[in-house]
Amino acid sequence: MKKSLEFPDLLRLLDERSAAFRAAVAAAPSLDVQVPTCPEWTLFDLAEHIGEGRRAWAATVAAGPAAAKSAPEGAPAAPREREALLAWLAASTQELLDALREAGPDRGCWTWWGASQSPQTCGAVARHQLQQIAVHTYDAQVTVGAPEPLPDEVALDGVEDFLFTCVATTSAWPHKPTAFDFHATEGHSWRLTLDGDGARSTRISAPGTAPVAAAGEGPNAAGVSVRGTAGELVLFVYDRIPADSLRMDGDAGLFDLLRAWEPEE
Repeated sequence: MKKSLEFPDLLRLLDERSAAFRAAVAAAPSLDVQVPTCPEWTLFDLAEHIGEGRRAWAATVAAGPAAAKSAPEGAPAAPREREALLAWLAASTQELLDALREAGPDRGCWTWWGASQSPQTCGAVARHQLQQIAVHTYDAQVTVGAPEPLPDEVALDGVEDFLFTCVATTSAWPHKPTAFDFHATEGHSWRLTLDGDGARSTRISAPGTAPVAAAGEGPNAAGVSVRGTAGELVLFVYDRIPADSLRMDGDAGLFDLLRAWEPEE
């Protein structure tokens, strides 16, 4: 079974994806172009979101485990001029990287995912921040007409981070108990189980390495399974690509129920 990325790798990849985001911004014909995958935003809006978010998380990490969500004091606003904006973005990333390195992976930190399967630590913050910048880098690349696949190691960690951080909850699933299987063609798989105890995910054997029931077959089968590259799975769960971009077996309507579900914490 796969291991999660180590802390130094998370920081390295966070830096790399941030540089790729800036490269897309630099290549854009205008900062006012609409982002197709985030249609309510222009590219400037997306860049502003990225920079302000990194600075806010840097302040939260630096505040320590006893503090609540923090806001950066005296932070400069995102400049409208492109070269200044790129420098502001680079500084935003550096603030977050510096705060994470100073804190280390095991120190506690405020997070919004208290009831999830991800710990409330700086390491978990780094992990989720990597996925945030990776997906938004894809958004920026789509905007300039040059989308690239998510790097393999980012994507493989991204499927699990999404399931463990964004979906896991102790709030009861209001529908018939079911399970979702996610199969990455790189050889890793996960099962999301939903029932009266909430939503929890586990790593499972990939198809072909151990007996795994197809969706809808057998007493322990998933209600639906989805298969694609890890990058495709990440982009699918973050609503960047449609379901028909992947292979899906079983009751595809379960994904509609999952997306509409608003757990009570």
